[in-house]
Parts: sequence; structure tokens; C-alpha cells
Amino acid sequence: MAAKIWSMKYAASPEFKALMQKILDNAKAMAKFMEEEGFRVVSGGTDNHLMLVDLRSKGISGKVFQNALDSINITVNKNQIPNDPASPFVTSGARIGLTSTTQRGLGPDELKVVANIMRRVAEAPEDAAVLAACEKEAKELISAFPLYPAGAFED
Repeated sequence: MAAKIWSMKYAASPEFKALMQKILDNAKAMAKFMEEEGFRVVSGGTDNHLMLVDLRSKGISGKVFQNALDSINITVNKNQIPNDPASPFVTSGARIGLTSTTQRGLGPDELKVVANIMRRVAEAPEDAAVLAACEKEAKELISAFPLYPAGAFED
């Protein structure tokens, strides 16, 4: 019961509302960056914290894209797109969420880099050199946004 009460109080706070707005802003920015990198965002954008990307223009399945990104520590989920010609086990799309990246502090400048990394991975999902370079770049980027920043738990 205490956790529910705390959650409701937090959800009514200005801090929570500001975070939710930042998540929406980041999702809209990421959708734009993905389109600039040659991906088709299903529905032309997003009105919430995630987007569905059609990977057919990149010649890659959702399964291959998800696995290649997993290998460099970026998490997306393979996902079917409307009228998907691929099976649910393979898919033609991927779902990208922005909640955790926003909570860590990433903004549009960093998300532009992430979209570029995703494009490079989509274009060469089995090229070890490309994957290694993308993983290095992703690790350098995220290292500036620690999961538990110093002083985060001090009063």
C-alpha cells in the first residue's frame, strides 16, 4: 500500500510531469533522426514514449537488427509492422523506446548519435569491425550518463 501511495504522489509531482514531457520530446526527436538516417517510422512519428520502425528499406529483419544491436549493448525489440510480410518470429520492424535513455539524461544531441549508430548497424549487422566501432562509440556516449550518478542517493 505504501508503494502505491508513493507512486501516486510522485505521478502528481512537477518533477514527474517534467520527466514525462522530456521523454515525449526525446521520442519525437529520435523519430526525426531515424527518418533522417533513412528508416521509415511507422505512422510518420510518435505521440508517446516509443516508435515503431520499418526496417525493410534497410534490407534487414527485426530479429537481425535486435540481435546486432544487443551485441553492442543497445536494446530494441523486434516487432511486427502493420501488414507485416515477415513472421512474428522474424518481423520487419523494431520498437524503440526512449524512457530509460531519457531518465539517464540523454537528450537530442546524444540521440542523434544513437540514430547514426543504429543506421550503421542496420547496414552492416554482421561486420565485426563496424559492430566493434559502434559498440565503442555507444559505450563512450553512455559513460557520460551513469545509471547511478554520484550523489543521487544523498539527502
